[in-house]
Amino acid sequence: MHRSGITWPAVVVAAGIALLAGCAGTDGGTGHTSGGAKDDQRARAPGASPTSGLERIPGVGDRLRSRIPQDARQVVAVYGRGADSAESTVVLWTKQGSTWDRTASWAGHNGKRGWTTDHREGDKRSPVGVFTLSDAGGLLPDPDPGAGLPYDQSPAFTTPGHWPPSHRHDFDYVIAVDYNRVRGTSPVDPTRPQGQSKGGGIWLHLDHGSGTSGCVSLPKSGMTYLLRDLDPARHPVVVMGDEAHLRR
Repeated sequence: MHRSGITWPAVVVAAGIALLAGCAGTDGGTGHTSGGAKDDQRARAPGASPTSGLERIPGVGDRLRSRIPQDARQVVAVYGRGADSAESTVVLWTKQGSTWDRTASWAGHNGKRGWTTDHREGDKRSPVGVFTLSDAGGLLPDPDPGAGLPYDQSPAFTTPGHWPPSHRHDFDYVIAVDYNRVRGTSPVDPTRPQGQSKGGGIWLHLDHGSGTSGCVSLPKSGMTYLLRDLDPARHPVVVMGDEAHLRR
C-alpha cells in the first residue's frame, strides 16, 4: 500500500535525518544469533505441535498478553536474549481462529545495551512492551507485490554519510513501532507526543550484524516478508522485550 501524494518539506526531511541518526548504532552487539524463546508447554492446545494450534503465544506472560488487543491477529514477538544483551529472535505469530501459529522467525538484534521498561532518549536500550504496527517506509520502493502497511518511499531514509558501510542499508526498509509517535504518518515524522525525553524513532529495520540504538533489526528477507505479510485488517502488533520481562 503505497503512501501516495506525500511531499516532505526540507524541515521534515532534516528532522527525519535526525531520527535516523538516533535509531541505529555503530557499535555494540556480538553478531551471534540468539537461541530464541523456549517452548511454553502451557501454550499448547490439546494435540497441537510446538509451533501451531497454540492457545497462547509462547514466552509471553499474562502482563503483556493482556495488553495485546483482542482484534490483533498478527503478532511480531521479539524475544531478547537478556536484559543487557543486544541479541534477539524475531517471530511472526498468526492467529487462525482461536489459536496461534508460528509463521516465520529470524535472528536479529535490539538496543546495544539491551532492554528497558522506561525508555529514554539516548539510553541505547529498546523499550519493553506491546506496540501497534501502523506505518512503513524506506529508501527503496515497497517490495513486490507491495507492502500491506502504508509505505513511504523517501530520501529522508538515507543513512548519515559518516556511518560505516555496514550500516548504509539499515533503512532500505523500515516498519515504525508505534512508540511515542503519531500513527498514520511516515516513520520519519519527528512528532513525539510524550515529549523528546522519552525517545522515539523506534523501528524494525535491516540488520547490520550488531546492536542498535533502540530499534529492532532483522535480515532483509525478514523485512520483506513482514512488509508483504502484515495486514492492517489483522491489526498487527509487536510484543518486545528480554525473555524474563516477556514471561512475567
